[in-house]
Formats: sequence, structure tokens, C-alpha cells
Amino acid sequence: MSVLVLAHDSDRVADRVAAELAGRGVPVARLNPSSFPQQLSMQAQITRFGPWQGGLRSAGGEAIDLGRVHAVWQRRSSQFVMDEQMSGPERAFAYGEARRGLGGVQAALAGCLWVNDPMAAARAEYKPVQLAAATGVGLDIPDTLITSDPEAAHAWAVRLGGPVVYKPLSGVWHADEGEVKVIYTSPVDDPELLLDQRLALTAHLFQEQIAKEFEARLIVIGERVFAVRIDAGSDRSRADWRADYDALTYTVIEPPAEVTGKLVELHRRLGLVYGAVDMICEPSGRWVFLETNQGGEFGWLAEETGLPIPAAMADLLERGT
Repeated sequence: MSVLVLAHDSDRVADRVAAELAGRGVPVARLNPSSFPQQLSMQAQITRFGPWQGGLRSAGGEAIDLGRVHAVWQRRSSQFVMDEQMSGPERAFAYGEARRGLGGVQAALAGCLWVNDPMAAARAEYKPVQLAAATGVGLDIPDTLITSDPEAAHAWAVRLGGPVVYKPLSGVWHADEGEVKVIYTSPVDDPELLLDQRLALTAHLFQEQIAKEFEARLIVIGERVFAVRIDAGSDRSRADWRADYDALTYTVIEPPAEVTGKLVELHRRLGLVYGAVDMICEPSGRWVFLETNQGGEFGWLAEETGLPIPAAMADLLERGT
């Protein structure tokens, strides 16, 4: 049986885990799905007896037998590139067919562990789903409001009586007329700002601002949890540590077993076997869950701290359960 790693060509973290697997004698195939259909071909068939049978073949002749894949690790990859000789509508149609054809066959592989299952991963992208699941397992979360009503936002902030932050619901990266812009967590200094009628143009997420002793990223891999304390050394990184990586310092820590147990259960409920969790530890010692990123990065933390996270990922993929 073999492991299939789906990743961009320049993904060094995928390279490291693939090398770890190969060093153990585990057959591993690494490919970039965006090379389909121009440099990667596929053929798959199914009968009433099931399951899907077939394979992938690269332009260099390497063949991957889908029937022998017992684990798939899906990282980030670039988009499919369609033949430029097609018209715009033809390329759009072909792109959709490629995504549902190649992606659909891969997602339907029988008895295969996905890191993470595509359907569960898509559902977990919704922050309201995550927050509800977190409360369901007993994790503390910030008081949160999602609204398009300026009056409701203002009234909520006044009742809260403390500092408030705004967070984008769909991630930090956003396209803006040909440019890519980043929207980090932003403090709302005055509740009166929430009366801006432009809030009615879409949904917004507001949360109480949690007092920080420190922040932490916790990497959940199956039943294992690796935790790194992140201390911010600049104003920008104190508001959102992703805004200034150069100002950060990292320390390996052991969170309370109660917290790590709840995180494992949270991911089980979400149908995930991997997640990069962001939390805040208050000065009182209370741990507050912010979010889990089912595709979040861990490579730089492993390099900074020496934690054996790539080996743990290889363990999970090797087991296939």
C-alpha cells in the first residue's frame, strides 16, 4: 500500500514528510494536482461491484495505482491550467470537469485515510461551525457576534462593555482589483464605529478581545497534540501574530491535558485528523479557543522548535487510520 501526497511543486514541508516516509520504506507518490490534465493523465472505472479502479500517469511515465493508495495528504496546490486554445467558457467548463472528475475519484477512494477528508475540510472552513463544535466539547471561546445589522452590532458591543475585535470570516487573503490584500484581526476602539451603515452590506464577525498572557499554536495530528507558545514583540504582532513573524519568539509548552483532550475530540467531531489550532492563554491561566485551520502550516514551527511534527504526520499517513 502507498501514500499519495498532493502538494505544490515548491512545498518543502511536503518534501520533508515524503522523505520521512520513503526513509521508512513506505511507498510514497508526490504530485501537484494542477499538472492535470496537461502533464498528468488519469483513467478510472467502477462497476456495480465497486470500488473505483485505475490510476494516474505523469508526463514522465510514473504511474500511480489508485487501488493501492491507503492514505492521502492534501496540501495546497495551484489551480488547474487549461489549454489556451480553448475559449474562455470552454476553459471554465473544462476546469469544472477536471475538479469534479479528478477530485471526485480521489475523494471516493475506498478505505483511504484523508488528511483531511475533503467534505469535512470544506465544512470546517466555516467559523460558525467550528465555534459551535468547540462549545460542544467544552472549550472556552470568546463571546462572538455575526451580523449585518449595525444597530445590533453597536448594542452588542455596548452590552459587552469591553474591547472588541473584528475578524474576517473567509480568511486573511483577499483579492482587490488585481491586488492581493491581507485583512488581519483588527481592534474596534469605539462601539460607535459599529453604527457605520456600510456594515449592512455583508456579514461581519466581531468578538470580545481576550486578555493575553500569550498565544499558542497547537498542532493536532490524530491523537497527538504539539503546542508552541508564541510571544509577540511588536504592536502589530500583539494584535495578530501573523502580521509580523520577525517579532515572534517560540517556546515548546505542555498545555493542560484537559485542553488537549478537548481539542482531539473537537477534531473528531469535525471529521478532521489534522488541524492547526490558535488559542490564547489568559493571565488567569484560562485557555480560549479561537479557530482551527484544517490546512494550517506547521513547517516553520518544527524548524524553530525541533518538534517532531513531520515524523508524527508520517506516522499517521503510514498507519492510514
